[in-house]
Amino acid sequence: MRHTLIALFAVVLGASLMLAGCASQPSRFYVLSASSDVETVAPGASGGQGPTIGVGPVILPRYVDRPQIVTRTSPYELKLAEFERWAESLDTNFARVLAENLSFMLPPARVAVFPWPRVTEIDYQVIVDVTHFLSQAGGESLLIADWMLFKGEGMQVLATGKSRFSAPAIGQDYAAMVAAMSQTVASLSREIATTLRGLGPTASAR
Repeated sequence: MRHTLIALFAVVLGASLMLAGCASQPSRFYVLSASSDVETVAPGASGGQGPTIGVGPVILPRYVDRPQIVTRTSPYELKLAEFERWAESLDTNFARVLAENLSFMLPPARVAVFPWPRVTEIDYQVIVDVTHFLSQAGGESLLIADWMLFKGEGMQVLATGKSRFSAPAIGQDYAAMVAAMSQTVASLSREIATTLRGLGPTASAR
C-alpha cells in the first residue's frame, strides 16, 4: 500500500511540474497588418466625395478561425500553436486589414467594415469566402478565396473572382509567417481595388 501511495504521489508531482512548466511559457499574440507598400492612387481631379465600400462578411474555414495560429505540416496534418495566438478573431482581423488596404488604394472612397451602422449607405459591398489561408513555418503562405462585388448591399452582382496568392516567409518564426499572410491579403486587396476602378469613374468619385 505504501509503495502504491508513493508511486501515485510521483505521478501527481510529475504532472504538476509539467503543468507548471506549460503555465510559465508566455503566449505571443499576432495580427495581420495592412501593407506598407500598397499603391496609393491619387484622388480624381473632381475632388468629389468617393463612394462608400462595405467590406464583409469575410468567411474563413473553421479550422483556421480560432485563437491558435494553425500551420500545415503535411498535406493531411495541421498543427495548432498553443502559445502563438491571434490577438483578435481572425475573420475580424482579415476584414479590417482588407478594408484598410482598400482605403489606401481607392481614395477618396470611404470604407466600412461589416457589420456597419444601419445609417451607413453602402455603394459597393465586397463579400469574401476564404477556402484556404494557411502557412508553413519558414515556408510559403497561401490564400485562396472566392469573392463577390455587389452594387449596394447585395442588390446586384457586379463582379466575381476566384483568387490564389502566395508569399514566402522571410524567416523561420511566426512573425515572419504572419507577415507573409499579410502580403497575400494585400494581393487580394489589389485585385479587388483594380476591379472597382474598372467599374468607371463612379467607383472612385461620387
